[in-house]
Amino acid sequence: MRAVVGLGNVGPEYAASRHNAGFWVVERLVPRASWRREVHSWGEVHRSAHGVLLRPATSMNRSGEAVRELLSRFTLSPHEILVAYDEADLPVGSLRLQPRGGAGTHRGMASVLAVLGTDDVPRLRIGIGRPAQGGDWTAHVLSPPPPAEVEALSRAVDRAGELAWIFLTSGLATALDRFSREGGRPDRII
Repeated sequence: MRAVVGLGNVGPEYAASRHNAGFWVVERLVPRASWRREVHSWGEVHRSAHGVLLRPATSMNRSGEAVRELLSRFTLSPHEILVAYDEADLPVGSLRLQPRGGAGTHRGMASVLAVLGTDDVPRLRIGIGRPAQGGDWTAHVLSPPPPAEVEALSRAVDRAGELAWIFLTSGLATALDRFSREGGRPDRII
């Protein structure tokens, strides 16, 4: 069994924000199978024969608490969990699929890694770009992308959903192979 955890912030005021790119990936996966949906105080879980999906209901910076709850209910090791999240250090619409690494400046991922106690956690980072010179980081990640970025970001999230589905159904090696064969380009939808 494998799981995809999409990071984001709960609430209608954040639904369209760049910081919810991980939630958008989970939304792309839900129509692909018959999932049993469970709503808990710590998160929304979808499970099927294909695996488990999680959208934490904690704040972004406490996402690890939801992952801890998930692990208390399902037998998963860190390498069986793919974490999808926004990345301001990547250009808008770019993707990075990696088997391990640090959290960088992403506090949600830092929380997940702290709970799991290892950096050996697969991650799928979706580029949202940096704020304009001197711009406010918090305002940038918590605001919707401007119209000029919507198409690139949507293509990247579609592709991230495809890669996450491959991870769930065939494993990380197959997803990494597909990603590398296509040069990691978000404009190549699988």
